[in-house]
Amino acid sequence: MPKFYLNIAVDTPLFRLFDYLPIKQSTRADYQLGQLVSVPFGKTQKAGVILAISTTTHLKAKQLKPINALLDRSTLLSLQDITLFKWASGYYHHPIGEVFAQALPKKIRSGQISQITQEKLYSLSTLGKSLQQQDFNRSPKQAVIWQHLKKAENPVNNEYFSDFSWDWRTPIKSMVKKKWVHISQQSNVVNSPANEPAFSPNSAQQAAIDTIADQQQSFQTYLLDGITGSGKTEVYLQLIQKVIANGKQVLILLPEITLTPQLAARFQQRLATQMVISHSGLNDTQRAQAWLKLKEGVANILLGTRSAVFTPMKAPGLIILDEEHDTSFKQQEGFRYSARDVAIMRARDYNIPIILGSATPSLESLYNAQQKRFVHLLLPERTAGAAKPDIRLIDCRNQRLDNHLSKPMLNAISKTLKRHEQIILFVNRRGFAPVLMCHSCGWVSECRRCDSRMVIHKNAKLLKCHHCGVEHVIPKNCPSCQQAELFPLGLGTERIEETLLQHFPNIPISRIDRDTTRQKGAMEKVIDNIHNGGAQILVGTQMLAKGHHFPNVTLVGMIDIDAGLFSCDFRASERISQLITQVAGRAGREEKLGRVLIQTHHPDHPLLNTLIQRGYSSFANDALLERQQAELPPYHYQALLRVNAINEQDVLQFLKDTQQAITTIDTQHVSIFGPVPAPMLKKAGRFRYQLLIQSRQRKPRHQFLKALLTTVQQLKSSRKIRWSIDVDPVDLY
Repeated sequence: MPKFYLNIAVDTPLFRLFDYLPIKQSTRADYQLGQLVSVPFGKTQKAGVILAISTTTHLKAKQLKPINALLDRSTLLSLQDITLFKWASGYYHHPIGEVFAQALPKKIRSGQISQITQEKLYSLSTLGKSLQQQDFNRSPKQAVIWQHLKKAENPVNNEYFSDFSWDWRTPIKSMVKKKWVHISQQSNVVNSPANEPAFSPNSAQQAAIDTIADQQQSFQTYLLDGITGSGKTEVYLQLIQKVIANGKQVLILLPEITLTPQLAARFQQRLATQMVISHSGLNDTQRAQAWLKLKEGVANILLGTRSAVFTPMKAPGLIILDEEHDTSFKQQEGFRYSARDVAIMRARDYNIPIILGSATPSLESLYNAQQKRFVHLLLPERTAGAAKPDIRLIDCRNQRLDNHLSKPMLNAISKTLKRHEQIILFVNRRGFAPVLMCHSCGWVSECRRCDSRMVIHKNAKLLKCHHCGVEHVIPKNCPSCQQAELFPLGLGTERIEETLLQHFPNIPISRIDRDTTRQKGAMEKVIDNIHNGGAQILVGTQMLAKGHHFPNVTLVGMIDIDAGLFSCDFRASERISQLITQVAGRAGREEKLGRVLIQTHHPDHPLLNTLIQRGYSSFANDALLERQQAELPPYHYQALLRVNAINEQDVLQFLKDTQQAITTIDTQHVSIFGPVPAPMLKKAGRFRYQLLIQSRQRKPRHQFLKALLTTVQQLKSSRKIRWSIDVDPVDLY
């Protein structure tokens, strides 16, 4: 028997480590903490990480198996990485093996990629540059590639062709063979900056820059609270330049993939450095390479979405989390972590500053600023002399609406178009209409798998469920009474677009929602079109609210925000206030004055009037006082036990057993509410219930959850259902 055993975190939903034997003929010196391994697990093989090496084991000799292989000879994960992943596993009460699996890119954890590969760069050869269009009459695909390479100023990589929906590799191989295209290889491409624009920070920007720059060598969380258009990105750029000049790296996290190309382009213009990007729209190889380049110090900047927070930094200098209030930073399935909170812990471990930026900070962050845990930095004015937009309500009561568009809204659009300016119309629902109804019998298009309506997508001629993804062809006759009197009820982006085309037939209109931006590069094309002046009316969902800068947009119209004013979720008022403020901030961002018109049937609603008359900060102060009085977060700490199954009785039996088990646990310092059905009881064919746990302090909450998990795992009824723990939930659905 060996003198040591490997304690390994395996990608499995079990809350424990697994003991394995070392490979035969290997020695203790061959193994280090943080090494990736392949192990036999039942009848399969799984990836794992060595978290400890012990001299004893509780297993019998016949139960022990040797690992299959070391996937990396050097350690890809440092002790700091392991510490962070262990903390995340403990804080979110999630199996350690699954934490490692989600934190590492697929090709890293499987051992397929362990080193940086040289990237192929394509450019036209001298012979290729001398060709004419007629040389490609028999090869149209080669002609397209030739035209793209002619436009490129520098050699381009595979990403340059990512928008092509067809196979471009075969024709380019042929062009290489003919010596029309030259291939070079380079692993460290430095972006050459364009002429750097003059930047004269105002006093608030300079104060923020100086405050953070003075503390570059230590951990501190800064809440950069700047109104829309106040120049937060410029503050980021100035600080990034200082960090890079000191030979350090920067990790920048964004809530949405769609924001990445715009910010990347802006950084490339200003920063002469190697930058990599990581988000779910890239393939596994690209994400693995970005991970390795930051870890090895080849890249100085990583621009990424939520999961990029787990990427190691060789020379950590600064972490920036933009739009920190955005709920996209919270993983809603599986390992339910908050990238914002993990980023703060990562910065603490690295002993570096972290900036949380937002025009509408979350109430949690504002509370932390009040408690002096965060340094609160304010940017109260727009840059370049731009004025705050003029915000007004349109009272829709007793008004005749044209497919939900009021006469004042249509008049304002018409006047704005005459000035050759651009308009954003915000509709927080994609599709044509949320309900298809029968005029004869009252039948409505309901999803059979969810407690929700099927949304009409007129262009695709489909009914779609936005919760489970089920699709059906729009029926010609009512399925209930067979009458052909079906009509749409409610509004969506498609319906508003159709109405606008009737009123303004000669005006270009762009619709921005998940349906129109699903294809790779689609969002970038729309944004470029807007900046080129090609689109004068933009109709979109909340995708338009985040971080976009459209200099020629002077009118923002919000068509239907009333639904957000009434909700069973206590966070709804915070969300709708952030949304209204963010969307309004798209108007008048440069020298032209901006206007914001909000259609509502509730013009006297206190939330709307507080936002318009006193601004988001006043709303936030009022909301924090309400939360304190109601004993809700951030003054109390919550967790949800979420349960679901195809058979509702299985869920109820499990919850009954759980309630019985809770009687054996100390609940002195926690409050338990429920179990109750989720606000949407049935989703994707599964019945969903939840149990809410709340406490004044984090420690008793975690003690209770730890005891609950130990008990729940042993219940026989748990085998028939799916359950999960959601710590610090951001919604109750």
